[in-house]
Amino acid sequence: MADDIRAEKKLSGVETLKRESRGLRGRLAEELAEGGIQVSEDAYNLLKFHGSYEQFDRDSATRRKQAKLEKEYQFMVRCRMPGGVTTAAQYLALDSVADRFANGSLRITTRQGIQFHGILKGDLKGSIAAINHGMLTTISACGDVVRNLMTTPAPRRDARHERVLADVQRLAQALLPKSRAYYQIFLDEEPVAGHSEEETLYGPTYLPRKFKIGVALPDDNSADALANDLAVIAHFDAAEQLEGYTIAVGGGLGMTHNNARTFPRLATPVCFVGPDRLIAISEAVIRLQRDHGDRGDRRRARLKYVVEDHGIAWIAETLAQYYGEPLTPPRPLPELTVPELLGWHEQGDGLRWLGVPVPSGRIVDSGSVRLRSAIREVVERFGVDPVFTAQQDVLLSNIRPEDAGAIDGILAGHGVVPASAMTPFARFALACPALPTCGLALTEAERIQPQFIAMFERLLEANGLSGERISLRTTGCPNGCARSYAGDIGLVGRMPGFYAIYVGGDFNGTRLSFRLLDRVAEGALESKFAALFAAFARDRRGSEGFGDFCDRLGRETLLELTGDGDSKAA
Repeated sequence: MADDIRAEKKLSGVETLKRESRGLRGRLAEELAEGGIQVSEDAYNLLKFHGSYEQFDRDSATRRKQAKLEKEYQFMVRCRMPGGVTTAAQYLALDSVADRFANGSLRITTRQGIQFHGILKGDLKGSIAAINHGMLTTISACGDVVRNLMTTPAPRRDARHERVLADVQRLAQALLPKSRAYYQIFLDEEPVAGHSEEETLYGPTYLPRKFKIGVALPDDNSADALANDLAVIAHFDAAEQLEGYTIAVGGGLGMTHNNARTFPRLATPVCFVGPDRLIAISEAVIRLQRDHGDRGDRRRARLKYVVEDHGIAWIAETLAQYYGEPLTPPRPLPELTVPELLGWHEQGDGLRWLGVPVPSGRIVDSGSVRLRSAIREVVERFGVDPVFTAQQDVLLSNIRPEDAGAIDGILAGHGVVPASAMTPFARFALACPALPTCGLALTEAERIQPQFIAMFERLLEANGLSGERISLRTTGCPNGCARSYAGDIGLVGRMPGFYAIYVGGDFNGTRLSFRLLDRVAEGALESKFAALFAAFARDRRGSEGFGDFCDRLGRETLLELTGDGDSKAA
């Protein structure tokens, strides 16, 4: 059935490349050995599957073009670590890569991974090899495959958390590609005679686009599970025994400006499976997307468009065929919440964890704040195991109680601001890298985020709202890498210095935002939100969250508040 379906679809150029790449090899090995500072377009597309994107410094591009100089090409390399879990030794290996090959920083992604920027072509193979020698990998961190699996990062040592993390790690291993191209190109593995590389799950053209999976406990939706192609919600009984998983499909936040056929979407529940059927149902969902996703238009190639175009009833019927048995209807979704993971917490085994805030996920020494040095010293001296969160922070786990004071002292001595000194607003703000490294960015995100946070904190304080948990997600383009459509406030880059404003989602990741205003100048954002926060402080109902308030009032009422009731910018 799969081959017949794929044969009916007109393949895009990328699809043809994947099919003819000899298991994602292409000429990658040859191009890396040829020298130079960049790769071909074909190599660019294949590198994604191995965990790397070619980029260039956009700050210097115009100046260099005027001087008739080549762009400053460099590579981003991303690690794959299910659930964001690392050991002390693995983290120290990553820290070493930052200096040996990259720009001196590690960046925590919103999918609980680590990525490096500023790697030169000549160092690409060496950097990926060093990551592997540190017992981590970059395979499938990018590309048209299942990306890094997300789940709750809380290192709680109880049956619920340990079972879910174990299932996530088993699932991540089961969904890896069979091709040995990665190991042969970057780790010099010799081909093994008779070894089958048949991609029984992915097929010869892999998936139409990236595929994301988020696994959540009802009381910890830190992973924003419903924003994924495949959302998995765990159900436990009162004795902490796993009853099974609710499976929801069709989430995804990327879209294209001015293209109504593209849009963000949250996953829709489709079935419930028993404790030991997670891999089987996940593979069935992946095969459905493999065979029915749009391979002619990459902008509409995600699973969410298959669900939206065919409807959930068709999805359930078709999924049952791939699964091989009738589906059990989904259980009602439990109330999902997002807990506070920063600061000091008991793990439940006599040890503790410390959640350290990392602004925009950038672990770097900058000015008086030497965050990277502080974390390295803590990991080296006390052997703590870092866990990275979808909130772009780090949880230092397995800390002995008697070491807590010394660890606090190290962090303070390096100028690291503790969570207790930050407002809830600052603690829950996300931003994508955007300029100068991302080729898709239309405007700033990470670099302007401190200014945005300061602006919002002023407004919140002026309205007596400083203690409110409100989530801000800022992205430099509409692809939504910082989940800008799923929180209380989304600022989405439209053009240099201008943003679209999204509001009306909820803090816990169960409702999408709506676009309130389009093309708002950076300098005009404060006045717009001043009106909204004033109304929120005056007219909220009880403990109603800001996103809930905006959703209740609706777009037209909010536009009247901002003075844009008849604005074309809306």
